[in-house]
Amino acid sequence: MEKSVFSTKYTLFLRLLREARNAAGLSQAQAAERLGRPQSFISKCESGERRIDLVEFLQFCRLYGCDPHEILRRLEREQR
Repeated sequence: MEKSVFSTKYTLFLRLLREARNAAGLSQAQAAERLGRPQSFISKCESGERRIDLVEFLQFCRLYGCDPHEILRRLEREQR
């Protein structure tokens, strides 16, 4: 079994999260500022350099105004 951070599914997850940020009209810098983090935090998360845990995922979704369930549903649908 491959490590999830190197999987196609995790890459898709990152793309969906990046799309949610863009749909919210936020740059990486704006998202980072609202989370009280440096811009490099968002960049590393979105590039897969830094793994996103569940709590962070929920914080991103709240910030981006998106439903975490919908991202997970899309992840399942698009992976098939």
